Amino acid sequence: MKPTHILAALLAVITWGINFVVIKIGLQGLPPVLFTASRFIFSALPLIFFVPLPKTSWKWVVAYGMFQFAFQFTLLFCGIKLGFPAGLASLVMQLQAFITMGLAVVIMGEKPQFVQVLGALIALSGMALVAMHLEAQATIIGFLLVVAGAVCWSIANIVTKKIGVVNPLSMVVWGSAIASPPLLLASYMMEGMDAWQAAYAQLNWTSIGAIAYQSYPNTIVGFGIWSWLMRKYPAATIAPFTLLVPVVGMVTASIVLNETLFWWKICAGLLVLGGLACNQFGLRIWSWFKPAATT
Repeated sequence: MKPTHILAALLAVITWGINFVVIKIGLQGLPPVLFTASRFIFSALPLIFFVPLPKTSWKWVVAYGMFQFAFQFTLLFCGIKLGFPAGLASLVMQLQAFITMGLAVVIMGEKPQFVQVLGALIALSGMALVAMHLEAQATIIGFLLVVAGAVCWSIANIVTKKIGVVNPLSMVVWGSAIASPPLLLASYMMEGMDAWQAAYAQLNWTSIGAIAYQSYPNTIVGFGIWSWLMRKYPAATIAPFTLLVPVVGMVTASIVLNETLFWWKICAGLLVLGGLACNQFGLRIWSWFKPAATT
């Protein structure tokens, strides 16, 4: 990857890492599905009046909007609302990197290297460590919802690769617009008008700021960069960058939300980072130890 592309990927994952704390703060004043709907309404507005339609089939735009935005974030927000810690959510969501690699093998015919598979196994052992330390029933349900959100993100990654070359900003804006109506309907049916009225009555600058951060830097900038990189490079190269998200998410949650960094959280994070290092640099390091070819 070019250095500028690596920096772009890092900008996206840092933005996403901070976002998990923003989600936790926003959920204090907003019901989860309404919060998700609000995010994508403002991701679409006002840009939808200035950004042209994506030059691709509508079926891909709908699939992208529903899996990348509506399904993924409804599941994630509900999981955090049920008490799953924001820092850990940032870690568990990175299952998408390995699910994406598996789907890319089955659907796209991509062939990951041995070190990439080894990196996935190392990082998955970190996820297993997280699962072993969950006790409360609500937290376990929250964990499963976050895992389901990661699956939706993985499907969206494959959809992005299937779409081909389109304007990433147009995909994000129109995908957000497609996600918004079903999210509003789901919020009305699941949370009810009373929840909407309560959210409006206690609306403050904290809630507004959470929606704004979700809508613009996190969605427009983050997913715009991500869509561009996913089309430009193999999924096995790009997807593991998101494993840096939990580093940012867990540290930020510890500072802002006072979430305790237990030993197992630190170990799980180190395993995930080890998996990323193996995935990204394993082939290069392995080549240093191979004997030079003789002529």
